[in-house]
Amino acid sequence: MELGNISKPTYGPAPEAPGSSTPGLVTMAHGFLRLVQPNALPIELINFVQPQNMFSREHIHELLLYELGFLVCVAIGVLFIILVPLVGCCFCCCRCCGNCGGRMYQKQSRRTGCRRRALWSSVLLVSVFLLAGGVCALISNARFSQAVKSTFPNVNNTMDDIHTYLASIPQQIDFIISKSDVPLDYANRSLQEIGPNLGGMITSHIRGSTDSALRSLQNLLQGMETLKDSFGSINIGRSVLEELQSNYSQQLGSLQGRLNDTLQNCGPPCSQVSLAGLTFTANFSTIPGVEQQLKALSEVSDSNIENDLKKVNTTLDTIPEEVQKQSQEVVAKSQDQLGSIRQEIRNLQKELPLLDVEEKVGAFVNDATSALEEYRAPIIAWDGLRLIVCTLLCCLVLLVVLCNIFGLLLGPLGLKEGVLPTQRSCVSDAGGNFFMAGVGFSFIFSWLLMLLVMIIFVLGGNIYMLFCESWQNQQLLQLLDTPGMIPNFNLSEVLGLKGDTANFSEIYRQCQQDASLWKTLYLDQIVSLDELLNISQYTGDISTAFEKMNITLSPISLLNQSQRDLLLRASQAGQPPNFTLTLEQLDQNITQASLLDLAAELEQLAEKVDTDVKEDLENKSRELRELEKEMQASFSGPLQSLKEDIHSVQSGAAQLQGQTTAALDKANKTQEFLEMEMPNIIKNETWDFLEQLLDFFETYISWAKSSVTEEWARCKPIAQSLDNVEAIGCDYIMDSVNAFWFSLGWCTLFLLPSIILAVRLAKFYRRMDIADVYRNEEFEMPPAFNFYRIPRPSTRH
Repeated sequence: MELGNISKPTYGPAPEAPGSSTPGLVTMAHGFLRLVQPNALPIELINFVQPQNMFSREHIHELLLYELGFLVCVAIGVLFIILVPLVGCCFCCCRCCGNCGGRMYQKQSRRTGCRRRALWSSVLLVSVFLLAGGVCALISNARFSQAVKSTFPNVNNTMDDIHTYLASIPQQIDFIISKSDVPLDYANRSLQEIGPNLGGMITSHIRGSTDSALRSLQNLLQGMETLKDSFGSINIGRSVLEELQSNYSQQLGSLQGRLNDTLQNCGPPCSQVSLAGLTFTANFSTIPGVEQQLKALSEVSDSNIENDLKKVNTTLDTIPEEVQKQSQEVVAKSQDQLGSIRQEIRNLQKELPLLDVEEKVGAFVNDATSALEEYRAPIIAWDGLRLIVCTLLCCLVLLVVLCNIFGLLLGPLGLKEGVLPTQRSCVSDAGGNFFMAGVGFSFIFSWLLMLLVMIIFVLGGNIYMLFCESWQNQQLLQLLDTPGMIPNFNLSEVLGLKGDTANFSEIYRQCQQDASLWKTLYLDQIVSLDELLNISQYTGDISTAFEKMNITLSPISLLNQSQRDLLLRASQAGQPPNFTLTLEQLDQNITQASLLDLAAELEQLAEKVDTDVKEDLENKSRELRELEKEMQASFSGPLQSLKEDIHSVQSGAAQLQGQTTAALDKANKTQEFLEMEMPNIIKNETWDFLEQLLDFFETYISWAKSSVTEEWARCKPIAQSLDNVEAIGCDYIMDSVNAFWFSLGWCTLFLLPSIILAVRLAKFYRRMDIADVYRNEEFEMPPAFNFYRIPRPSTRH
């Protein structure tokens, strides 16, 4: 009986990740967040029941300690926002007063070139870091927009998967219930065909005992019939041989008389010829008669034993029909119980929990999808504005990088060795001005960038650590498992379980392993499958009906006493007489002397005698040869058949008594067995049929329990949906946010060394108002004064 397996629904594709990716940057952002926030989630501080004004100083202290890393970073950011514009204003005022490098004068020394090249390399390196950060910020910004746009189809697909899963819960129960038709149909067909089924079982059991006895009796009857035919052939062969012997005895006598006349006419040459061999060696009339054996065996053939054995087979063949007729009432009652069992299994659909989950949760899913679609257009529109604003802010960083790049390119191109600072070219001066322009942009916009970074960092970092990181290390589920965390909510009470056995962490873990809802939600504590699938009342009624069924079969008689006595007498009377002398006679020649030898002797005499006798001798020799040939043709067939029949009856009769005794013993035992065990056979086979009938339901009940507890509503799609939500919110959206503030903060911090280095490097390329010439007078003085003369710069106005 094939019941099949529960089919799993087909779900949609996994969430589609945004096109661009910066895994290294995201990893660094995560590492920075874990460095800033190394503390575990303060589960004891999160309580939805406790009012906000009931927090104690200890709770506030723990909360501040938890947020200490973020508070330090916010403090640094606030200082940056305040000090950088303030320092920028002071720096501008100072330069306007000719200080802080505002005086257009550069002191020249022997290390001026090395300092310029070192500053140039440093600005180049800082510009590379700024460019990398700006590009990463642009990529993260674009990836965030892609994540926002892909959120809606990804969430819709996830909601569709949830809806598909919810819809599959009652569908799978319907499948399990519908499979009850398989055992019911099997049972119904078995009842409708109870004659061939139960009757065939009874017949098979009876035939297991009777067939051997019937086969022995039939073999015995066949052996007796064969023996009777052999005895009949012996009797016929004896008569044929006697008749042949009588006919040929006259011919031999007549021929012997004529030969005597011829030999007397021949005279002395033929006096030595003997005619005594022209007589038969055997006397076939002395062959023992078999009329007594034929009579005894014929009585068996004429008896009705064989027909009675055929009637036994006929009686056995009609057992299924008799069973079918006598079990109509039981079949009708059992079929009524099958209908009750069908209805009881149908009630399973009303009793099992979660079958209305599609209607309840499906409405929530549809409302969530509708609400998401309602806000889709405004969110995408606002995200477009955000994308433009953030792109412009990223472009400010790139503007500083561009100024630095122009300064790095134009400065060295326009600068010539040996040219006075007051005579530097316009190209070199333009390079220095680009550096200063970059410095101005950095002072103007760095505080704005830091403000944006600080806001996104505080929001995005806390959201990631509170939800995403807590989800990955299962702390969020532990929070939900905390008793009393959610007001008036207890998962075990909602599920109707005893104690606090249910928790979100265990449910999520089992759903990840694709366990069934029956095990995941401990539904066995709510509903007992054994009680729901208890059909013992109906199977008991069927068993009671079969107990009351009384099947009466016609008695089976293999042999009656007279038939047994007849077979026994036939086996004794069918023993053959003593054929030893007969077989010896049959093995000898037909005549006492060979007719061919006598014919050859006459031919030899014919060559020695006169012409008159010669012809007569030759004729007699030819007559002897023809007679020999004719006798051989006449006697050879009957003699050979007689010998074979004698050997046949000897071998058959030797086993006849033993075979008869064995067959009769087996028939007696079989008859006794049938008389004693026939009611038990019917009863036992009826119970076996009933067990087969009930086994259909036991197999289905076992399969249904296994399907409900192991296969029904495997909840991996739920865990996968939660993972999809986590991937959409954390891996796609929050990782893009974290990568954006990390890369933009990177750029903002690198603006400080860029300002310092660009200001220092700009003076090496800008045209100075006051010249400073470095002269190495060491080569103009005598060697004796080399250690006392110090090079001095001179100024020109």
